[in-house]
Amino acid sequence: MTDPVSVNTPKIKILATDQKVKNSVVEHFILNLFSLKGFICLFLLLVVFFASQSVFAAEDLGLSALKLTTNPDGSQEYTVTLQILIFMTALGFIPAGIIMMTSFTRIIVIMAILRQAIGLQQTPSNQVVIGLTLFMTMFIMTPVYNEINQRAIEPYLADQMTSIEAIDSAKVPLRAFMLEQTRIKDLETLANMAGIEAVDQPTDLPMTVIIPAFIISELKTAFQIGFMLFIPFLIIDLVVASILMAMGMMMLSPMIVSLPFKLMLFVLVDGWNLVIGTIATSYGMGSG
Repeated sequence: MTDPVSVNTPKIKILATDQKVKNSVVEHFILNLFSLKGFICLFLLLVVFFASQSVFAAEDLGLSALKLTTNPDGSQEYTVTLQILIFMTALGFIPAGIIMMTSFTRIIVIMAILRQAIGLQQTPSNQVVIGLTLFMTMFIMTPVYNEINQRAIEPYLADQMTSIEAIDSAKVPLRAFMLEQTRIKDLETLANMAGIEAVDQPTDLPMTVIIPAFIISELKTAFQIGFMLFIPFLIIDLVVASILMAMGMMMLSPMIVSLPFKLMLFVLVDGWNLVIGTIATSYGMGSG
């Protein structure tokens, strides 16, 4: 006679397996929901939802949400709804703009090379390095921002120019800043790749050529400054390694012994002041 317990055992195992699968799926969903990707997806869903609601509300009121109107003076202007949509879309490109069209790239690369040269892998932490880089970027870009504010933001808020004219006016100081830090060779290389044969002056080049040329020039300048910062610490490593080798202490890591000497040298010469001053001077700050 068959034992009822032995007959129900496979069913119990199957139910337990299904329960584990369900629990793992639920845990995986919760982890993805609270991860960075989950927050991004949730944010995009909310943006789409509110954008659709605003469009439907505009349609109910008999308004055109996406419309380009022509002013009596012949200039063109976007509707308020379209301006809000463009602004919400531009928010996603603000980090790229801060990194690629300002001094952020040069400063962060120099800080990373300096930390590597000293031999400190996690000190200062990434949060401190990025915070210092961000505030140094704000300090260096303040004259550019003041000019953009004077030429574009204030007239636009005072209804003295349209949004299209404000964007065109805001490009001028930013383009001038990037061209001052961009090498002619990089501009010529990218212009040739874009099929632009000749222009009267660099300001006639499109931003799609100026921005990548500016980034390449920033990386080259950052590597040059980083190389000069690396040499003193490299000499200390070579001297310590030679002394340890002469003493027969080959099992002792030279990095451990040289680290206090490199920190002492960096503090004695007031390294942070020199590094920050060098970065600011490379952008023409304090030279006048």
